[in-house]
Amino acid sequence: MPLYQPAGLNAPVLSQFSLQGKTAAVTGGARGIGLEIVRALAEAGADVALIYASSPEDEVRSAASQISACTGQRVTVFQSDVTSRTRIADTLEQIASAHENGRLDIVVANAGICSNIASLEYDESSWQRDNAVNYDGVMWTAQAAGKIFKRQGTGNLIITASVSSILVNMPQTQAAYNASKAAVVHLAKSLAVEWVDFARVNCISPGFIMTEMITQQPKERVQKWMAMIPGGRICDAAELKGAYVFLASDCSSYMTGANLVIDGGYTLT
Repeated sequence: MPLYQPAGLNAPVLSQFSLQGKTAAVTGGARGIGLEIVRALAEAGADVALIYASSPEDEVRSAASQISACTGQRVTVFQSDVTSRTRIADTLEQIASAHENGRLDIVVANAGICSNIASLEYDESSWQRDNAVNYDGVMWTAQAAGKIFKRQGTGNLIITASVSSILVNMPQTQAAYNASKAAVVHLAKSLAVEWVDFARVNCISPGFIMTEMITQQPKERVQKWMAMIPGGRICDAAELKGAYVFLASDCSSYMTGANLVIDGGYTLT
């Protein structure tokens, strides 16, 4: 089968951004970029399942309730573990079956972790910890989503990668993170070709985003990063919302295997 083509190609362009009637799931959705993705998809009209691993449950449910109240969309909460192939598969199947249309249209594989470790200091445990979430976790999320998409005949997978997939960050040392992010970009390209008859697969690679991780960095390190960003500032996580909605919507219907870099020009220098 050819790549899915939506029926409303000639509809007004803003209407093509609508996710009304769609069901979405976001891993790592409890805070930072993930929470803004949940908000964005709900604002665009989708019912959204927020998947989290270890954040306090009351805080997660409060955030989901606030987004639901503001958007009028259903925002549900599921605790899961992307490093477990069977558990994340069970979670996505549960999300699909819990919604009225029995579908899961959009899955965002956003969960990720980063450790600042010199390459000569890694052991089996520290190396595997980052890769288990950033690489294996994306694969298990993708595999579970892909099975649902194939059964439905259509679906949309979006992977949060990083500018670390195409450059080596300085001055921190994070070889496991960099390598895992490069791997998921190529994984996305591989899946985009393999799944072209039933799903689209794309990546978003953010640069420096104002999240809790940034606020905990030494002042000198942040100053060095700022000196390397032509845009002259750190990105607010809310500035990524439009890109995720674009990839989730019919506006990007012929786009698969792409990696959108959003970095204020950081990778250009």
